[in-house]
Amino acid sequence: MKTDVEELSPTRVKLTIEVPFEELDHAFDVTYKSLAKQVRIKGFRPGKAPARLIDRYIGRGAVLSEAVNHAVPELYNEAVQKEDVFALSQPEFEITKLEDGQELAFTAEVDIRPKFEVTDYEGLEVTVDDAEVTDEQVDDQVNNLRERFATLTGADRPAKKGDHVSIDLSAAIDGEKLEDVQASGVSYEIGTNTMLEGLDDALEGLSAGESATFATKLVGGEYEGRDADVTVTVHSVKVKELPELDDEFAQLASEFDTIEELRADVRSRMEQVRRIQQLSQARDRALEKLVDSIDIPLPESIVDEEITRRRDSLEQQLTQSGLTKEAYLESREQTEEEFEEELTKGARSAVKAGFILDQLAIQEELSAGNEELTQYVVEQAQRMGVSPDQLAQHLVQSNQIRVAYTEVVRSKAMDLIIEKAKVVDESGNEVKQDAPETEEAEEAEAPAAEETPEQESAAETEEK
Repeated sequence: MKTDVEELSPTRVKLTIEVPFEELDHAFDVTYKSLAKQVRIKGFRPGKAPARLIDRYIGRGAVLSEAVNHAVPELYNEAVQKEDVFALSQPEFEITKLEDGQELAFTAEVDIRPKFEVTDYEGLEVTVDDAEVTDEQVDDQVNNLRERFATLTGADRPAKKGDHVSIDLSAAIDGEKLEDVQASGVSYEIGTNTMLEGLDDALEGLSAGESATFATKLVGGEYEGRDADVTVTVHSVKVKELPELDDEFAQLASEFDTIEELRADVRSRMEQVRRIQQLSQARDRALEKLVDSIDIPLPESIVDEEITRRRDSLEQQLTQSGLTKEAYLESREQTEEEFEEELTKGARSAVKAGFILDQLAIQEELSAGNEELTQYVVEQAQRMGVSPDQLAQHLVQSNQIRVAYTEVVRSKAMDLIIEKAKVVDESGNEVKQDAPETEEAEEAEAPAAEETPEQESAAETEEK
């Protein structure tokens, strides 16, 4: 087999492959065995008809076509390995010569990974946010925990901001009551402004058993956006009472005996989270800096695939959330053009980052062993809420093991970049590279709280 590689662009090549017919024997053997099972020739059992009769029965042209279709992908893969071509996409084949008994020649155009070297990644300077936790931040966390142990008690007075009320709602348009637009026993905190415009103002000053009517625009449903008169009736007014921040509260809400110990634990957990966030931020910013410093051409087909993947992922998320793309763009204050520009920019950056990490892994001879792949599968399974065996089976069946391998190796390349980088916080302090180990960083913001049968949360009381 003779192979020639022509560079069409820095990210695309054309392979010209010429093969003498004697090297196609295997392809013809497979083809004849397959066709022999499909045809019925008198005097021969299925699968036993000789090649010359199959040529006559089916036609030599059809046999040639079948053999070539079988041979071309195998020959292409052999040529790619021989010429060390890092193919990224499906090739585009063209048969340029087919002389029976003489020669087969074809071309294959394919996108390739650009050739470059990753340099100057050692000593990369990265600045991250400070990890210091202020007293005010600790107070906020302790108050969040305090809110979980709040209770609701009835108030024999008019409602005011911050009170929790149980209400009925009904609506009318032009004096005609809307039977489908009403609700009973709704729990609501005055001042949150999370339901209807004007509701908070209407509720303030009302006592249990009293009603008020206000004008507003309806949200959601058949009458969304229509002007309506809404009547609200108050059934009960309750006040949220927070427990005192003392040792008794610390013993109730945590495993600690004093409020000082509780606050110290909250601070420690928050600092732990901040350090984890620092390292995550360092990885993101180091890669972003490296991506900006390296100029390489990108295969447009790969960029287009990434754009499509991101767009499909967003549409799936919006569908699951019950949102439209128009509402999503409005919430982000973006036009369609701005969204597409951002999507394309993010896709190009992601493709480029992948190439850089792959090249660094090649330069540093990084690889992934079975234990590392197993750990990756276990971690991904935990995030997805499935068993590791299920995920492993899915990866094998969908031929995604190579993707898992690539992710592990890229992560190791990123570890190397951070290991060689100089990471400091905004105050100029060096950030240590070893991250504190936690089972769930998200839960480290506050100590676990256990509610006792005697202590009912405000949310539960309100629901009842």
